[in-house]
Amino acid sequence: MSFTYNLANFIAFRDLKECERVRAIPREQITAHPNRDFKIRIIDDLGEFYAAFATDIVSRIEAARGEGRRFVGIFPVGPMPQYAIAARMINALRIPMRHVHTFNMDEYADQDGVTAPADWPGSFQKSMLESFFLKIDPDLRPPLAQIHFPATANIQHYGQMIADMGGAEVCYGGIGWCGHIAFWEADLGREFGDDLEAYKQAGPRIVELTPMTIMQNALHSFGGDWSWVPPKAASIGPAQIVGAQARSFWLDGYIGGGVSWQRFIARLCAHGRVNTLVPGSLLQTAPGTYTIYGPVADNVEIHMA
Repeated sequence: MSFTYNLANFIAFRDLKECERVRAIPREQITAHPNRDFKIRIIDDLGEFYAAFATDIVSRIEAARGEGRRFVGIFPVGPMPQYAIAARMINALRIPMRHVHTFNMDEYADQDGVTAPADWPGSFQKSMLESFFLKIDPDLRPPLAQIHFPATANIQHYGQMIADMGGAEVCYGGIGWCGHIAFWEADLGREFGDDLEAYKQAGPRIVELTPMTIMQNALHSFGGDWSWVPPKAASIGPAQIVGAQARSFWLDGYIGGGVSWQRFIARLCAHGRVNTLVPGSLLQTAPGTYTIYGPVADNVEIHMA
């Protein structure tokens, strides 16, 4: 018996036929893509997944040092386990990081757009420092002045700060449940309609978080407590994502017990039509890698957990 229905009103991307098409992409076909510069791969072992992510970070940093140039990268908070591995690699290999300049993607903000202080437990700045930079030996880590975070005070010129460094060599990241990159939310696409070129030029701003993002982040970081998740955030925009020389994205959204919140959105971003209501779909248009943890690549099926 068939059962048809409309999507919930808060969902921005409403093309049911496209949703059905990408939902049906089986695991064995998920790595095939017409853009050969957009490389999709699956890593089944979780330890290998994070080790590969860490190696990607460290190898780019070391390559820049070896070539006598600075390294400029955009970094996410999520995924996170790769950072401790990368710090251990840097310490073991004794890689000095004075040439490293980093820009984090986003930071939480309150209802007035005031970003979270660095000592708040849910702050991305606190998490990034404690999970990565402060784990690197003091004589190796980059100066704190070269580690940047978007904030109320700099959000209007955060994109220019990256441009003034010559642009990012790489933009790292994951994909949110609504298809966002950083906190550039899906519903922001309504502002641009079908004008992809204007959309790609949009820069950092303070954004209102969508219900889907509130729930996802409650699940991940706040013990399931949606009342604890701030309502807004500072975020980079599409201009910084597609403007980097390369993109390196990592999808590890597997909860366990056969449950992955990321199986469908991984497909919609990588194989759905490129559009302004699915921010991650922009990744298809530029050179980069898209690495999927094995259980996330599994088929999208109804499963009563």
